Amino acid sequence: MPQYADSIFVIAIIIATVVIQALVAARAHRKQDHYIPGVVAPELDHHSFVFRSNRTFMNSLENVPLFVVTALLAMFAGVDANTLYVVTSVFAAARIVHMTLFYKIATNENPSPRSYFYLIGLITQVVLLGLIFSA
Repeated sequence: MPQYADSIFVIAIIIATVVIQALVAARAHRKQDHYIPGVVAPELDHHSFVFRSNRTFMNSLENVPLFVVTALLAMFAGVDANTLYVVTSVFAAARIVHMTLFYKIATNENPSPRSYFYLIGLITQVVLLGLIFSA
């Protein structure tokens, strides 16, 4: 699988981003005056960084594993290495922008700017599935 080295590197970046999100969420949670380990207070919303950092991490846990498995399937299916690199790079960029916007923008509005980058990530997942089925 040496031809997929670039895509594997991008996947490592995606996974590292999720690890960073876990660390940010844990730190934000621990900085509260009163907290219960593992529980985000139900009265918090997007105006709370504790809530946003937790939701950012949870959103990645909901989306990244599926993408990583699909990218690995694409490798085994023989999807063109350059195409896979482009798709994984677009997904990585969309997830990083999504994360940044989730941290920066405190809004309960939907769609918010981060929603568009979530959608880009979702579209890359669909494209990747299409590439697998056509390989």
